Amino acid sequence: MAAITLFLALLLLVSAAHKLIERPRLALAAARLAGVDARQGLLLLAVSGALEGVAALALLIPQAHAAGVALAVLVWGVYGLALFRHRGQTLDCGCDLAAREKPVGAFVIARPFVLAGLAGLTLLAPDASLVGGWTPDAPFAALALLALTFAGAELAGLPHARKGAVR
Repeated sequence: MAAITLFLALLLLVSAAHKLIERPRLALAAARLAGVDARQGLLLLAVSGALEGVAALALLIPQAHAAGVALAVLVWGVYGLALFRHRGQTLDCGCDLAAREKPVGAFVIARPFVLAGLAGLTLLAPDASLVGGWTPDAPFAALALLALTFAGAELAGLPHARKGAVR
């Protein structure tokens, strides 16, 4: 379970860094998802990025693990609900690293809820912290999960994948 914890922490850190790097694009995406103007979108972006960073660090500290899970579930839960509100629409949700408009469908909506569920599961495992459950392969497994997450987002963004066509 340490690999899952490390994966979630890395994903949160990448998300927070992404918000810093692509502020204009992601502020607009946040504003659109929340239904507010662009200036408020920038504030939402800053708050969500800060929460992601704190959650990532807390997940890695055994004494703060539960707080990190709570923050991660909060961030991903709110994001999932915002996406659900926009189901069927086409927009750049800021879900991945590429700037592209795509339909908000089942995969896009389910992703943050699945991540929140994974975070919650780490509370149930005795070896979830990086101290008690550390194994030499945990970083490799975490990086592999991160790569698969990004690959899944890329595949879901392909036009033929969205339409359900098989080529």
